[in-house]
Order: sequence, then structure tokens, then C-alpha cells
Amino acid sequence: MLQQFLHDFGYFALFLGTFFEGETILVLAGFLAFRGYMDINLVVVVAFFGSYAGDQLWYFLGRKHGRKLLARKPRWQMMGDRALEHLRKHPDIWVLSFRFVYGLRTVMPVAIGLSGYPPGRYLLLNGIGAAVWASALAAAAYHFGAVLEGMLGSVKKYELWVLGALLILGLVLWLRRRFKNARLAKKIYADEQAELAQTAEAKTPVE
Repeated sequence: MLQQFLHDFGYFALFLGTFFEGETILVLAGFLAFRGYMDINLVVVVAFFGSYAGDQLWYFLGRKHGRKLLARKPRWQMMGDRALEHLRKHPDIWVLSFRFVYGLRTVMPVAIGLSGYPPGRYLLLNGIGAAVWASALAAAAYHFGAVLEGMLGSVKKYELWVLGALLILGLVLWLRRRFKNARLAKKIYADEQAELAQTAEAKTPVE
């Protein structure tokens, strides 16, 4: 049943997952490739195209609507400003490596587009970065399965537990990011309200 489901929808789900953010789903796919449910070469190729396409889209959106996009979320705004500082110092290095920094996958391409980084150069270096990321993460997950098998013997009887643990880890990281964003938004809102109150107080005429 699992094999048939993955055959029908697995690669499409991997493409969508890597298009939007995708670390967890790529790790799952790498482990499933070790178990024989997916092909590791196809996993790398699909993850590459998903990541590459997603980051190209965010880059072009950043060129046209960068500030507006970053302003939608307080954390994006703060991270975008930080990303722009990094890009001014080492632009090519960040284009190649931002996928390996957790939490920057969406913000960094927007910031790169906003910074005026050349489209042709981004097309090339983003492709190299996507290929390295897809290969490295898929291979790490594949060999993680091999290490588990070396420690536990046959992984087959534990595979559902391992898959469940990976899914829970991905969910925990996602929830952690959501709560962090909510706390930051609340703090920024409180600071803005305090600043408005101080401004209003300063403008109030003294009797």
C-alpha cells in the first residue's frame, strides 16, 4: 500500500515540498529511497527541480515586490534586513549556501532579488546551490538509513517508527517557527503601540 501510494504521489509531493521549503520531505524521501520505496537518483533530480523552481520564483518576486513581501511578516522584515547585510559582504557565497541555513529558504531569495543581484548570475549559482543541497541532504538521509540498519539489524520492522519520528520532528520545527513568528509579531505590535502613545503624548499641549 505504501509503495503504491509513493509510486503514484511520492515524487509529486516531493516536488511540491521542495518548491515551498522542503528539508523534512527531502529527508523522508532519502530514507524511503534507502528502504527501496523510491529511487534515490529520482529523489535528487525532483528535489533539485523543486528547490530551483521555488527559489527562482521568490527571487523574481523579490525583484518586483521585495519590500512589500518582507513587510507582510515581522520576522521576514527583520530577517530580510539581516540577509541584505550578509549579501552586501559576500553575495555569491550566500546565493550558493542559503539553503543550508535553517529558516532562510524563503526570505533569502526575496532579499537577493531586492538587492539587485544579476538575474543571469543568480540563475547559474542558484542551480549549483540547489544541486549541492538536493544531493547532500538526500545522500545524508539515505546513509542515515544504512547506519540505522547497522545498529538495529533489519530496519523494516522499525521503518514506520522512523518515518513517524521524522514527521514529528518536521512538525515540531514548523510549530516552533510559527510560535516564534507569533511572539515576534506581538512584540513588534506592542513596541509600535508604545511608540504611537509616546508620540501622541509628546504632541499633547501642556496646559
